[in-house]
This record gives sequence, C-alpha cells and structure tokens, in this order.
Amino acid sequence: MTTVFSNSVVDDDTRRGLLYEGKVFTYSATPASKELIGLAQQLIAEAFGDHDPQTAQFDMPVEEFAALLAGLKPRFIHHPRCKELLPAVLEELGCSLDRTYFDVPRLRTSTSNDYLTSGISYAFHPHRDCWYSAPFNQLNWWIPIYPVVPENVMAFHPRYFDRPVRNGSARYDYAEWNRTSRLSAAQHVRSDTREQPRPEEPVELDPQVRVVPEPGGVMLFSGAQLHSTVPNTSGRTRFSIDFRTVNIDDVRARRGAANVDAACTGTTLRDFVRCSDLDPMPEQLALEYEAEALARVG
Repeated sequence: MTTVFSNSVVDDDTRRGLLYEGKVFTYSATPASKELIGLAQQLIAEAFGDHDPQTAQFDMPVEEFAALLAGLKPRFIHHPRCKELLPAVLEELGCSLDRTYFDVPRLRTSTSNDYLTSGISYAFHPHRDCWYSAPFNQLNWWIPIYPVVPENVMAFHPRYFDRPVRNGSARYDYAEWNRTSRLSAAQHVRSDTREQPRPEEPVELDPQVRVVPEPGGVMLFSGAQLHSTVPNTSGRTRFSIDFRTVNIDDVRARRGAANVDAACTGTTLRDFVRCSDLDPMPEQLALEYEAEALARVG
C-alpha cells in the first residue's frame, strides 16, 4: 500500500523518514514553484513560437521536434534563475537550506500517441533511480508545467517498493554513462539503443498509483520507488520539471530507503550542490559511496 500525504505539515526530518518507507507527498503550488513553471513556460513559448507546445507534435516532423527540445532543455537546465528558484521552493516546503543539496532541474516531455518516446523525450520503463547509481537517500521532486491528466503523468508500482525485481543495474556505472551515453540523447529519435537498467523479469504494472498535481503543484517521492512513464494517450504533450535532493545528515548517516535489488556502481552525489551557497557535495562522501557500491557487488 502507498500512502499519499496532501499538504502535510510534518517537519522535514519526519517527512524524509516516511518517504524512505515508501510514502508519497504532494503540495499545492507555492509562490516559488509558480515562478519556476512561469520561467519554463516562457522558454517553451519562445522555442515553439506560433505552435501550441502541447499540440505541436501534430504539426511538426518528429526530427524537428526532437531538435527543438535539444536546444530548449539545456536552456532551462542552465538558466541562472533556476539555481535561485529551486532553493526557494525547498525552503517554502520546509527544507533546511544548510542541510539540503539539490541537482539541476530537468525539463521533461512525454509526447502523446508514441510520437517521440526515445532519446531527448525518453519514456521511462519501470525503474528505480537507485538502479542508476542514485543514493538511497535521494528524494525526487516532480512539478507539472501545464495541466496534466491521469493519461500523461507517471505511475508508481507500490507492490515492489520492498520487493526485489531482477534488473540490469549490475551493468550500469554512472561515470561510464556520463562518458559514453548521456550527451547523445538527442541523436536517438526513432529508437534508443543506450544501455539502461530495466526489469529483466515480468513486472505487474497494476495496481498502480497515479498522482495528478495542479500546474506548479509538487509531488515528492523516494528514488527507491519503482515508477514509470504512463503511456501518453491524452492527445497532449506533457511538460514537467523534476529535480532531486539529498539531506547531508542522511548522506553521512547512510539513512535512506532499503536497497532491495540495486547492483550498480558509481554515485550521482557529485551532481548535488548545497541550497544555501551552491557549494558542491564533499568529495570524500562521493568517494565513500563509490567504494561502498563496489563492495556491495563484490
């Protein structure tokens, strides 16, 4: 069973503990999250011009659409305002800026009717972020930019939170992915041949949980949750923002969700910076996590 907390007032330490147990939290749009999606909407409108971005896929060749996203997404990720707005969102929702570290916000798209499901607009199969070298104390934040419906959001598969799934994470190393595969996403238009961890046994997708926040609303869940992209049948491209956080006290204490089936190596910890001053994650912690991942797989 997955419990979803709406606009909970529990403190962040309590919330993190519940998230590590498989709970999900949702919050109404905040002033900073509204400003964040406003920035995204501005950049999207500039990129798509006269096209309605949610229906442009029906008017554009898929290669042109993919090329447009290849320019748009980095503009959002690296926009200086994002590094100001993300800490503001986190502070509004109770995080300590001195203890919380975040990675870059990603602009995600999910097109309808299998128009573009690879590369720059990858439709994620069921997976845990922990299969991709994420620490078990990673929390995922997800914010829709335009209205969403059950037919174009993501799904959680709660029966697997504490149940292992045979998967390909043993062949994944984050440093190797960065060297060989990450920057080639825009080249994969018709299919995606990059090696990525996926289930290697049948996964029962039902029962599943789908959460439909308002634009600017926030959904928060553990990176250890098994989740997937819902096959989009809505007739509209979904645009959303996601980013990840870790609390450095939990990183130091190894407090987080249980590892039920991840066998990857490497760590994403070097992607995180501190909210208060943008200082990077201490290198020693990344080295320790890399060593522990190698020890786990023998």
